[in-house]
Amino acid sequence: MIKSWGGRMKPLISILSTSRWFRWLLMLGILMVPQLVEAQWRATVGAQTEDKGVQALAFLPNEIWIHSGDSVTWTFETDEPHTVTFLTSGQTRLAYQIGCPGFSPDGSATFDGSTCLSTAPLTKGQTFTVTFTSVGNFKLVCLVHANMTGVVHVLSPSGPVPHDQDFYDDQAADMRQRLLSGMHHEGDPEAHDHDLDRSPSSENQVIAGDSKILGTAGGSSTVALARFMQPNIVIHAGETVEWSNVGPVASHTVTFGVEPSNAMSPSASVTVDADGARHAVITSTTDSVNSGYISPSPQERVGLAQSPLGVTRFRATFTKAGTYPYICTLHDNLGMTGTVIVLP
Repeated sequence: MIKSWGGRMKPLISILSTSRWFRWLLMLGILMVPQLVEAQWRATVGAQTEDKGVQALAFLPNEIWIHSGDSVTWTFETDEPHTVTFLTSGQTRLAYQIGCPGFSPDGSATFDGSTCLSTAPLTKGQTFTVTFTSVGNFKLVCLVHANMTGVVHVLSPSGPVPHDQDFYDDQAADMRQRLLSGMHHEGDPEAHDHDLDRSPSSENQVIAGDSKILGTAGGSSTVALARFMQPNIVIHAGETVEWSNVGPVASHTVTFGVEPSNAMSPSASVTVDADGARHAVITSTTDSVNSGYISPSPQERVGLAQSPLGVTRFRATFTKAGTYPYICTLHDNLGMTGTVIVLP
């Protein structure tokens, strides 16, 4: 018999058995209690092909469930700028240069739905983290691109979330692949889109970009082709070239010479044809001419005034022989450039 200060000491095997049961019950209790630890989630903004010609204007994924107190870090993956923006319910959307208004000053912020929050336009390699402090369903938008939306569902910590980070990583990869494969990225009008006739209807026509809108239950995304199709064109002096933006979303410019400080507006020398297309006469290889934005009309919405027609075409008549390089001022950094060679 083993003596102890209070009498008999319990056998060691009994002590160890009790300890194991205690640890097992503790672990079981942890598993049964809802997760109260604040989590850090990851998502990405945008995607692009290697040559930057095809841009996925999308939040990847564009729908995520988290707990209040959790944070989401968005990583920007493209040379095309985007914002991460949460507006308040019913708030008027402002231009991306203005923000919501204003911008969050650093790489992180908190959001409870009472005031808007927006990053400045950010590009590849930058990140932004938002901590959500209130329960609710919050719409996510990019102020640069109208058809780029998503949603963050913020739930009470007392209940579970339906998915883990691996699920969102897989979903983002799948969305990225589907979006980037939805457009031909070499600027070849024959291979670009077999479902729609996007090839120029005459030798003197150039398609200035294309785009498609795709949707999920969480929001909308756009895949955009940032290329001139048939970018290098040969004509004779006195002939006219026509550029057409055939996509439903993205804006582009046709710009010769010095890039203007305000690319949205056309050069003073640009006139308007009877069918609404803009038109310029270029008389020298040193001329600086900007089409202004050639853009589709905004989508119609019930309860709002009808949108005006967009300006989707630009024409230029060349009077002298020479080589005339041009760019899209919005997307030349992505490789959206071309040349008009004018023969006598």
